[in-house]
Amino acid sequence: MKSIELKGSLRTETGKKISKKLRNEEQVPAILYGGEAPVVFSVVAKDLKPIIYTPNVFVIKLDVNGTVYNAILKDIQFHPVSDAIIHVDFQQIFDDKKVTVALPVVLTGVAEGARQGGKLMLVTRKLRANGLVKDMPDTLDIDVTDLGLGKTRLVGDLKFENFQIVDPKSTVVAAVKLTRAARGAQAAAEGK
Repeated sequence: MKSIELKGSLRTETGKKISKKLRNEEQVPAILYGGEAPVVFSVVAKDLKPIIYTPNVFVIKLDVNGTVYNAILKDIQFHPVSDAIIHVDFQQIFDDKKVTVALPVVLTGVAEGARQGGKLMLVTRKLRANGLVKDMPDTLDIDVTDLGLGKTRLVGDLKFENFQIVDPKSTVVAAVKLTRAARGAQAAAEGK
C-alpha cells in the first residue's frame, strides 16, 4: 500500500466549543484508535485533501507532536450543507495484526463480450479486504478477458494470496451488458 505523511497537533481539551474553534482556524478535530489509549489531536484541513479525495488507500505516517504512528483512515464526517470535513477517525495499525480496508478495483484486459458489442461495466468500485498491511496491494487487479456477453464476475470467483475479500460472495464486481446494437445483431443472427 502507498504511504503518506501527515502532521497533527495534540489537543488536551475536547467538546463542541473547542471543536468549533478549531474548525474556524481551518483545523479538523481527529482521533486515533487502536493503540493503548486513544490519541486526540487536530490536523490542518488542507493536509487531508490528498488522503480523502482519492480512491487510493494509504498507510499514514501520523506525526503527532513528534510521536509517529502508522495508521489508516477509518471514518470521515462531513458537514451536511457545506461538505466541509468536520471530524476524522484514524485506526492505528501494526505489522502483526490484520486490518480490513476498502481497496479500489481495477479491471484489466479486454472482455470477450465487449469485443462482441457488449459494454463492460465496473459495478463495485471498492472491495473490503482483510489481511496484514504488508500483504495488501494498492489496487485489486481483476482480469476480465474471459467475460462473455451477459456474464458477470462475482466476489466468489476471485482468489488472492495472503489476504481475503470479506464482501459477500454474491456481490457483482463487473458485468458485460448487452447494448441495443448487440441485441439487434443477435436478433438478426437468430432470424437468419
